[in-house]
Amino acid sequence: MSTVEAPQTQAPKPKTPSTNPGRGRSLIPPLIVGVVAVVAWEVLVRVFNIQKFLIPRPSSIIAALSTSWADILEGTKRTGYVAVSGLIVGVIIAVALALLCTRFHFMADALTPMAAALAATPIVALAPIYFKWFGATDATAKQCVVVSVVIFPVFINTARGLLEVQNVQIELMHTYGVGDWAILREVRLPNALPFFFTSLKVASSLAVIAAIVAEYFGGQQGTLGSIITQSAGLSRYDRAWAAVLMAALLGIVLYAIVVVLERTFIPWERADARR
Repeated sequence: MSTVEAPQTQAPKPKTPSTNPGRGRSLIPPLIVGVVAVVAWEVLVRVFNIQKFLIPRPSSIIAALSTSWADILEGTKRTGYVAVSGLIVGVIIAVALALLCTRFHFMADALTPMAAALAATPIVALAPIYFKWFGATDATAKQCVVVSVVIFPVFINTARGLLEVQNVQIELMHTYGVGDWAILREVRLPNALPFFFTSLKVASSLAVIAAIVAEYFGGQQGTLGSIITQSAGLSRYDRAWAAVLMAALLGIVLYAIVVVLERTFIPWERADARR
């Protein structure tokens, strides 16, 4: 009498966490382009003997950054405080106005021209007015400049994301007896997040630019803006460019933080982009 053996099944192998090599590879092209650009910059300045007041060599800029590292780092902290605080306040105001437009749709038509007019007003016109209001030594004036620059892109894009929702989604939510707050939370906000983070990437760079330009008109000394103007006035162009380099790095850091937040709060957008 023969016995039939039951088929043996193998236990599934544990899945090993997969790494994302694409994230590391995505950094290679900008690094290569950056290195090539810096090397070409150094070579061209040396070959054509370009004067320092036109554009200094990268090696001279790095040397000046090393020599004045403490002062430039302190200036970066002060400028960064103005840029980040103004960015946060501007984003809060812009998002609040965008949410107001979802509750009262006519507000979108009323607020958009005002936001566009504020964005079209040059910083050189706003900064002296704010300094007159709040005083030349108060950081509030520079923060107001940053807020004025940040509001428009964040407001326009966030309001668009909140309002441009498919009618079928709203009607479906109404058929379930869902109120306006639930629709805002479940439909409008998820739809607006990609628009919001796109505008925040733009606003983060604009905040640094606005803070530095506002510093040209006065305020606390020892900021990046004052270092640039004072160094250029004393013909220390390599030191001025070192401050410009730190300003660029500050903008890159803020942009990178926004990218991390975007991947954290809306990971499905990155997954869709890979398809």
